[in-house]
Amino acid sequence: MKMIENSIVVHCTPGRLWDTLTKPEETKKYMYGCETVSDWQIGSSLIWRGVYDGKQMDFVTGTITLLKPPFQLAYTTFDPNSTLENIPENYLTVTYTLQEIPEGVLLTVSQGDYDAVAEGEKRYNEAWNNGTGWSPILEEIKKVAEKR
Repeated sequence: MKMIENSIVVHCTPGRLWDTLTKPEETKKYMYGCETVSDWQIGSSLIWRGVYDGKQMDFVTGTITLLKPPFQLAYTTFDPNSTLENIPENYLTVTYTLQEIPEGVLLTVSQGDYDAVAEGEKRYNEAWNNGTGWSPILEEIKKVAEKR
């Protein structure tokens, strides 16, 4: 199973970090201006929506598969703007795990399985981003969550 996994310690409460991961006004601050659009129920759609060239568009779509606030969240992801067929077999899964520790919260994000999707090796290499994976986004999540 080919996965990307990164972790970071965030100095806040699990509830504050959960809000950072799920509230549209917070996600816009760290996910390239994209906000989450969802009713946050298992089986519901999750859309990452933003503006590009003055037009509103959906950058990532998927479905919520696991929801245990404030400690676990998982959803499928697919880029509707890609050339790949928009079928469940081409969706990756992103999982956030929040673990309370003395310093705050250990946030772990995993994404995959790249072995199971079309163009998996190419998509893995793009997401792995020369060895950084989710680390740049995690740094931004940390800044937003700790700002309060």
